[in-house]
Amino acid sequence: MNETINKQVLVVLPMNESEKDLLKSKMPEASFLFCKPTEVTEELVKEANIIIGNVSPTMIKGTNKLEWIQLNSAGTDGYCEEGVLPKNALLTNATGAYGLALSEHMLGMVFEIKKKLNLYYINQLNRKWKDEGKVTAIEGSTTLVVGLGDIGGSFAKKMKALGSYTIGIRRTSGLKPEYLDELCTMDELEALLSRADIVALSLPNTKETYHLFNKEMFMHMKMNAIIINVGRGNAICTDDLCEALEKGVIAGAGLDVTDPEPLPSDHKLWNTRGVVITPHVSGAYHLEETRERIVKISIENLERFLKGDDLQNIVDFKTGYRKR
Repeated sequence: MNETINKQVLVVLPMNESEKDLLKSKMPEASFLFCKPTEVTEELVKEANIIIGNVSPTMIKGTNKLEWIQLNSAGTDGYCEEGVLPKNALLTNATGAYGLALSEHMLGMVFEIKKKLNLYYINQLNRKWKDEGKVTAIEGSTTLVVGLGDIGGSFAKKMKALGSYTIGIRRTSGLKPEYLDELCTMDELEALLSRADIVALSLPNTKETYHLFNKEMFMHMKMNAIIINVGRGNAICTDDLCEALEKGVIAGAGLDVTDPEPLPSDHKLWNTRGVVITPHVSGAYHLEETRERIVKISIENLERFLKGDDLQNIVDFKTGYRKR
């Protein structure tokens, strides 16, 4: 059991009063400070033994009291770099909280592009009664999910339920979930692209994923294929994506993340044919269930920390992924 006397717990995750009370009940002898992310200072961070919620990695660097930080994000960008967290400090993320919100957002983008709802909405704004031609179906399609964590897995389940043949790609092999028809590894990606009608990305920001999808990869995709990205924008080379769409190499793209981000108002991606863009809003707390799931993970992990038990979602600093 971890000693709780004089522990300082900094909470920057939004909670209602009952959630705050429940959190404090798990470590009653500790001192809790609840504040908004915009109110966080380096002084508060340096005094904290535990941080619940995301604070800037630049504020954490150089602290020596921090024992554990529970992120409110699934991504760990910046936190795994050497020297940011004190030696032996624990890092946990919010894997498991975002699957519902992001997978539904991805599904919405698939429908919007495949049924040309984006084009019809533009026509509606212009009061134009125009038939935009043929569309394609999800039933009978093949969906390739690249990144098979909570988000990718949730999306694959939904596509499977709608009648799509589902192929999942993960870094390492393992047991195939029932919602997948095939489970493959990253070394098979290039060969699988020629089979996919929908390619869905929910990848973290790592050296291996940077510009994973570039001109060469797009050339392996079907001409009627679409790509969806809700992970990190730099998994796709934006210039190569624009070229692939403009030349008809692929049919469409649904992007909740871009590179660069925010996307400049004069960037050519805005007007590239076949693109649907949302400003990185599929996650965060736009869906209340997401915030509730993050709070639940945080409360359960605080209880585990006090007892000295293994925490949920411990991050491997070498990979940036949750340890399995």
